[in-house]
Amino acid sequence: MEGRRIISPEDVLECLMNDGTVDSLRLKIINQLKSNEELKKTTVTMVEQSKVLNTPGAEKQTKRELFDSLRQELEAPVLEKASKSVWDLILDGFGLGKEISETVERVFCRLSGCEPPLFPASTSEGQQQERAR
Repeated sequence: MEGRRIISPEDVLECLMNDGTVDSLRLKIINQLKSNEELKKTTVTMVEQSKVLNTPGAEKQTKRELFDSLRQELEAPVLEKASKSVWDLILDGFGLGKEISETVERVFCRLSGCEPPLFPASTSEGQQQERAR
């Protein structure tokens, strides 16, 4: 271990940001959110059941007034659902989450001079993951 410097999380993040990986992952997350039909349906249902739209006299409000009122009512719950969906993607052990983990590990290994994988999946762990699917 002589001569090796300690690689910090910031070092790895800086490398990922500089080489465009963060932008690429962000785009993948955005595209997966856009194609998330469950999230779309939930959002549509929230709008349809909104107090703002179902209040007598709502039809007399301008589009701008309705939009502002809807945003005030629904912004936090919609963003909460979207945030949960993003975390589900990031933590997914098979899809994008796996890609993120492997990419971070690969960059860490490159910076530290180690050979990947640092933490190979054990046979029993792999079998458990396969059964979880």
